[in-house]
Amino acid sequence: MSRLSLQEIILFEDPDFLVVNKPPMLSTLEDRASNSNLLKIVREQYPEATVGHRLDKETSGVLIIAKNPESYRVVSMQFEKRQIIKVYHAVVDGRHDLQQKVVDVPIEKLSDGTVKYSAKGKPSLTVFQTLKIYQKHTLVEAKPVTGRMHQIRIHLKFLKCPISGDTEYGGQPVLLSTLKRGFKTSKNTEEEPFIKRFALHALKIHFQDIKGNVIEAEAPYPKDFKALLNQLEKTSR
Repeated sequence: MSRLSLQEIILFEDPDFLVVNKPPMLSTLEDRASNSNLLKIVREQYPEATVGHRLDKETSGVLIIAKNPESYRVVSMQFEKRQIIKVYHAVVDGRHDLQQKVVDVPIEKLSDGTVKYSAKGKPSLTVFQTLKIYQKHTLVEAKPVTGRMHQIRIHLKFLKCPISGDTEYGGQPVLLSTLKRGFKTSKNTEEEPFIKRFALHALKIHFQDIKGNVIEAEAPYPKDFKALLNQLEKTSR
C-alpha cells in the first residue's frame, strides 16, 4: 500500500472527532506484520488521538477517532450503552432471503484470536437484511447491536451464509471461473480470487458529539468491493 494521506479518507471532522473511511488491508492499531496502522498515521497530526472502536484489518469503512480524552470518554460511554448505530454491508456465499433476521447468539473469544458461538460467550445481537440476491451470492446489510470481536462474521457463519472470502469462518474465495461460463486461466497459473480479502464494509455510523449533536457519516465502497458488486451484477443478468 502506498503512503496513506489522512486528508483523503476523512469523512467528518470537528475539534473533538474525526470520522474516517479506513481502507482495506490497513490495521486499526499496531500490527506485527506491518509498520503502518491507522492510529499511527492519525497521531502524526493529532498526538492525543484514540480510536473509538476497531475494524478488522481486512474490513473497510467508517471509523470514529476521538482527538482528546474527553471526546474518547463521550464516545466510549455511547458504545457501552449501545447508543451508536452502525450499518455494514457484506457479500455472502449463496442465495439468502433474510428479512430483518435477528441473530441473538453468544460469542466466546478464543486464545488463537478467533471466536465461536457458545453458551459460555458474551451476549451478542445482530440484525440482517438481504439487499440483493445474485446468481451465487447475496448482498446483505448487517446492524450489530452489540460490538463483539468478529461478531458479524461469526453470526453470518451461524446463518450458514458466511462472508465471501472469509475462509476463517467458512467463506469461499470469489473466483471468476465460478461466475463466468468458459472462463479459463492461463496454463500453469493458479487463479487469484476476484477480491483478495473478505467482503465486509462498514457503511454508516451515527453517534453524538460532546454537546449531544448527532453526527452521521457514510463511507463509500472501496474499489475492490465496488468492482465485486459490478461483476456479480454482470454475471447475474
